[in-house]
Amino acid sequence: MSKGIKIVSGAIVCEECKLRGDVTIGGGTIIHPSASIIAEAGPIIIGENCLIEEQTKIINKAPVGQIDNENVQELIIGSNNVFEVDCAIEAIKIGDNNVFESKSFVGNKVTITNGCIIGAGCRLTEEQTLKENTIIYGENCNMREGLDRPLPQTLQMDTLIRMLPNYHHLKKPNLVNNKKN
Repeated sequence: MSKGIKIVSGAIVCEECKLRGDVTIGGGTIIHPSASIIAEAGPIIIGENCLIEEQTKIINKAPVGQIDNENVQELIIGSNNVFEVDCAIEAIKIGDNNVFESKSFVGNKVTITNGCIIGAGCRLTEEQTLKENTIIYGENCNMREGLDRPLPQTLQMDTLIRMLPNYHHLKKPNLVNNKKN
């Protein structure tokens, strides 16, 4: 498939968002107007039913010191993730059912598994892989294990699916969702 922006049918992608590079957006994903998704060092593949709010920045960035494109790596983001207002994500890989709260930051040496919550204002910059259901919280970025995965944002997403097309122009899907039911 050619490089560029690929939007699966069923995704709601506001025209005003910034998409650059080889980006694939899964069905049911919602991207707010001032979000930025930038595939600098390699493709970004976003799964189904993700919520990417205002001023979120998701960047596939080359590690410091990498000059050429010999080690191009995809940034794969799983399904049912929530990226709240003004978070910045450069992670290596993101699994399913994670929440990145407002103003959180995840650096390009971090792997997020499934069911994790990165609390508001928390910064993860050291090389690490978070275990499933890890919660990062507080001004010191404390870490604990959660009992359950975060609940899906179904009600909020249903509201956005109805409201965003009334107030924003949307990018047209250019891929058909081949998922079998």
